[in-house]
Amino acid sequence: MTNSTSGTERLQRRMARGAAFLGSEVAVMGGAMSWVSERHLVAAISNAGGFGVIACGAMTPELLDAEIAGTKALTGKPFGVNLITMHPQLFDLIDVCAKHEVGHVVLAGGLPPAGSLDAIKGNGAKLICFAPALALARKLIRSGVDALVVEGMEAGGHIGPVSTSVLAQEILPEVAEQVPVFVAGGIGRGEAIAGYLDMGAAGVQLGTRFVCATESIAHPAFKKAFIRASAREAVASVQIDPRLPVIPVRALKNAGSELFTAKQREVAQALDEGRVEMAEAQLQIEHYWAGALRRAVIDGDVEHGSLMAGQSVGMVTREEPVADILAALMAEAAHALEKRAV
Repeated sequence: MTNSTSGTERLQRRMARGAAFLGSEVAVMGGAMSWVSERHLVAAISNAGGFGVIACGAMTPELLDAEIAGTKALTGKPFGVNLITMHPQLFDLIDVCAKHEVGHVVLAGGLPPAGSLDAIKGNGAKLICFAPALALARKLIRSGVDALVVEGMEAGGHIGPVSTSVLAQEILPEVAEQVPVFVAGGIGRGEAIAGYLDMGAAGVQLGTRFVCATESIAHPAFKKAFIRASAREAVASVQIDPRLPVIPVRALKNAGSELFTAKQREVAQALDEGRVEMAEAQLQIEHYWAGALRRAVIDGDVEHGSLMAGQSVGMVTREEPVADILAALMAEAAHALEKRAV
């Protein structure tokens, strides 16, 4: 047995539980990124042996129906659907997933609303939820979720306050034997994947690493921004005034993010001077980024759109096929495990 075979076999053993749960060759989930994680990228990830996940985001049930059908036309492999808990038509979206016999549903954005867990599992799907803290992980397991994603603040998009490495240390030793746990946030190379698998993770979830895949429909300007960026340019949004809540979002710095800071100051001053009511002021802040992600991903407005990206963006150096990205990650992980065996 060669050393590389030894490393590959070790990797396969460590990923076996996660891969069996997902029905994929490798236990790598695609992070659900609005406008990016659509049929082409999702199918490409699943076809390459990973597990693609459709980002439903604000889609209507009709749009999700079409997206799932479109994905099924491109792959016969398993894939999942990520639903936002606060979507006003959540239960209609769950019904759409059931109609298409989607095997795995990921719920993001908070604890599952009353009845949603039973609705998803009652249709025969596996339910995956995000656990931003150990207490919530335990609560979710008690409620009957089938698997967890532990995502740290290094991730792109909406983030919590704790790093991936700390969350993994807190949560994996306590719950990894009970349900499969997938680690996410800031993962850009296979060595990190090997490390989390060694800690008890069943697998990992990556988003940023797949944005510049050849199969990704993201605008060339959006991809170019990722390829040029370093980790330190993927920053969390800043809240200027406690009266004007800002949900932390990690994205690449651009003119839009600078203007958002100025907008917050302007609205706060208007509040101080009594020129605007609190509710209207908060609404102005909340609506500032409306449509901004689509403008960046689809239209290529990288100056004023939202360039949601994780800190692993610095490890995205070129446009390449999903299969090559996954192969490189697995080779790096196998090599790392092989070295540890010496």
